[in-house]
Amino acid sequence: MEKIPYLSIVATTRNDNHGGDLIERTKCFLEGIYHQSAKYKLPVELIIVEWNPPADKLLLKDTLPQPPVGSEVILHYVIVPESIHKIYSFSSRLPLFQMTAKNVGIRRASAPFVLCTNIDLLFSDELFSFLAQKKMNENSFYRANRWDVKKEILKVDGFENKIDFAKKNVIKRLGKVKGNEYIVGVPDFFYAFTNVMKILNFFMKKFFTTFYPPEVFLLWSLDTFACGDFTLMSKQNWLKIEGYPELDLYSIHIDSMGLIGASAKGIKQEILPRKMCSFHIHHEDGWESFAENPVGLIRFMEKRPGLDWYTVNETGKWLVKNNKTWGLNKPDWGFANEKLKEYIFEADKPMKEIN
Repeated sequence: MEKIPYLSIVATTRNDNHGGDLIERTKCFLEGIYHQSAKYKLPVELIIVEWNPPADKLLLKDTLPQPPVGSEVILHYVIVPESIHKIYSFSSRLPLFQMTAKNVGIRRASAPFVLCTNIDLLFSDELFSFLAQKKMNENSFYRANRWDVKKEILKVDGFENKIDFAKKNVIKRLGKVKGNEYIVGVPDFFYAFTNVMKILNFFMKKFFTTFYPPEVFLLWSLDTFACGDFTLMSKQNWLKIEGYPELDLYSIHIDSMGLIGASAKGIKQEILPRKMCSFHIHHEDGWESFAENPVGLIRFMEKRPGLDWYTVNETGKWLVKNNKTWGLNKPDWGFANEKLKEYIFEADKPMKEIN
């Protein structure tokens, strides 16, 4: 690779039509990055970790659009075969181990900063413009709000029109508001009263620092809402915290464990302003799809063994108090020593295959 990009973007998927319209959502994601990297002249390495690809389907490298002529994007596929997937006890119930797959991408990222995200997102221009300024602090990790938008966005032609549609068709917003890290569960319209919210945030901070130990205060301030959709930090810090814990479980709360692990090692959280958001294309069979039928979550989780928040939170307090990492991963986490099939696509160049 002749040119090292500033940012590696890591996402994972498989060609199984999860949630419906998977290929269309992924195309939308790729084309958004192609468009914005060119618009803001930001060299990007986009790593797609294809975990446990179905034997009866094409690999995504043969399905998804490649970087267009003159693109700033290096498209990098990493294939994790079924033989690796099957080492997990719950492999028959969970077709993709999302956070472990992202670790595969983190270990192989070539840029100094690594963003872990998902394939059903578009980034606002305000967010991508911030990334392109190349002013990220190596001692911080960055969080962006997620705005859920109607899936009809897939029918809109042109990237700029898609962004305009997204802004006008927000279903809900997830994530804490910059400057209000100690407030949770307040309806959106309250944030219009800026001075009132500042005062409320001040008193909440005062309350926590007065009556609770520092580790409780720190964990309360973390923006864990949909953090699997956007967590950005230097590759050096991803290595320091050993990526995400690699567990034989559904991904719920494992993304939050990444934030806790970073905070425990003194890496500071930076919540980006609300307009620097990602737009999440709504789909079925996702966590948020049970909003109208929360009892359905029980059946959802019955099929997907996962961690409960109490366990993560209590263990996280111990980590922060003792300045520890989770210590759950092996030294070769992310299958760093495994020779996986990799395919690299650059504009105006033939595909490069690495075995």
